[in-house]
Amino acid sequence: MLAVTAAGVLFAVLAAATSWWWLVLAVPLLAVGLLGCYDLSQSDRSVLRNYPVLGHLRYLFEGLRPEIQQYFIERNFDGRPYDRDVRSIVYQRSKGIEGESPFGTERDVYADGYEFFAHSMSPHHAKGPIREHSQAGTEPAPEEPPRIHIGGPDCKQPYDMSLLNVSAMSFGSLSANAIVALSTGAAKGGFAHDTGEGGMSDYHLAGGADLIWEVGTAYFGCRTPDGDFDPVAFKEKAANPRVKMVSLKLSQGAKPGLGGVLPGEKVNAEIARVRDVPLGKTVVSPPYHRVFSTPRELVLFIDQMRELSGGKPAGFKLCVGTRRDVLAVCKAMLDEQITPDFIVVDGAEGGTGAAPLEFTDHVGMPLTEGLFEVHNALVGCGLRDRIKIGVSGKVATGSDMVKRMIQGADYTNAARAMMFAVGCIQAQRCHTNRCPVGVATQDPRRSRALYVPDKSERVFHFQQATVHSAMKIMFSLGVSHPDQLRPHMLYRRVSPQSVRSYAELCPPLRRGQLLDDPPADWAQDWKLASPDSFAV
Repeated sequence: MLAVTAAGVLFAVLAAATSWWWLVLAVPLLAVGLLGCYDLSQSDRSVLRNYPVLGHLRYLFEGLRPEIQQYFIERNFDGRPYDRDVRSIVYQRSKGIEGESPFGTERDVYADGYEFFAHSMSPHHAKGPIREHSQAGTEPAPEEPPRIHIGGPDCKQPYDMSLLNVSAMSFGSLSANAIVALSTGAAKGGFAHDTGEGGMSDYHLAGGADLIWEVGTAYFGCRTPDGDFDPVAFKEKAANPRVKMVSLKLSQGAKPGLGGVLPGEKVNAEIARVRDVPLGKTVVSPPYHRVFSTPRELVLFIDQMRELSGGKPAGFKLCVGTRRDVLAVCKAMLDEQITPDFIVVDGAEGGTGAAPLEFTDHVGMPLTEGLFEVHNALVGCGLRDRIKIGVSGKVATGSDMVKRMIQGADYTNAARAMMFAVGCIQAQRCHTNRCPVGVATQDPRRSRALYVPDKSERVFHFQQATVHSAMKIMFSLGVSHPDQLRPHMLYRRVSPQSVRSYAELCPPLRRGQLLDDPPADWAQDWKLASPDSFAV
């Protein structure tokens, strides 16, 4: 840009000294040069910081997109109704804009799978302090949304969790600037930030957020030289006051049953230090854990993690595979009288990291079914009141949050939406180290495009506005707390002529029912589940 500007100045001098025809070259070069310099210095749009001048073409086409789509819809070139772009919703909320839409829904309310809430004829009236929400006008909402108390009978340092938090995304997958922006936004908003399995970096700590330290199959940050779990290193790092909970990752929605791969060219000095791995060497996470091979050993290891952390809440994350495995873990809890403080259920439709296409499309249980399996299993075993359930898997809006809490979750986590909030444009170049907006790259030149002060504010605004939206939906259902949500409040169309509530689609178990009289559709799995082996 400096060269272009300098050329423009040169031609302007020539125009003044010789002929005004030189202005034909001077004016456009000066305009382009000044625009490029402005693009490089502004902090609002990451694309322009990496692609000055040319980046404006993207925003031009983005502005035309709704009109183009509507043109094709009106002419029946595309039989599907235009679906609102979730990314646009996230962008609007992160920028402090609460979108309103005229002329009713654009969804086909008679299509199979359409879901809707059963609102109350007597909506809840907020009591106590009322605040004006900076993004959503003056609708009433509690001064502080409810928080979820996490900590079972064996927990010495319980934690009060926000209804929406940053889901697991590792430093290495995301850039340093992206991690700092997420952590800073979470600290300002008072919600938690999951480190992901790539270890707890200085960038996670820099923002000041409450951290959930996730430990995966490679035990990054607490591993021995040969890849085993190192309890001494774990205890030392878990003692950090910023760490509020510790989580063991069993599997993730994008690729359950597979480990991750970090190419050697991405393993720079910082990542090698954070992950306790050799510099410049490709890192392959195994698909299995060395610390346990049975449900009973899993439960005992969770208890060890809680003890090593000084009594902080300890739990695990999984994408559900089979009901029998879930019941086997429940039986191990009953036998050992040990329970995790929380379980995070990840859906097969989720995932921000790269994964084989066959896994993303065909392996793992979707979040709705997985959540019901875990929730009902814990209720049926009489353990639900000791264990909180979090969920992750395409949670991006207030309605997503309320749906998942109706289906059994206590709180929600978002990864993809948080990436949108820090500027992700879904270029799908994450695995190439050439992310155009600096979110998923370790290239310092590209990552500088992500301006932390601006993006951290967007993370904060998005979370606040989305929780506010969830509270408004709960108020419309006549409740003020997630504990009051019930499956009959959410309906799903199962055919053009029929709708069913989730109370009918997934009948809830009674507390302790599996111990006394398992229902017919649970009896066989309950009988075969063993605390000493996983299903095969």
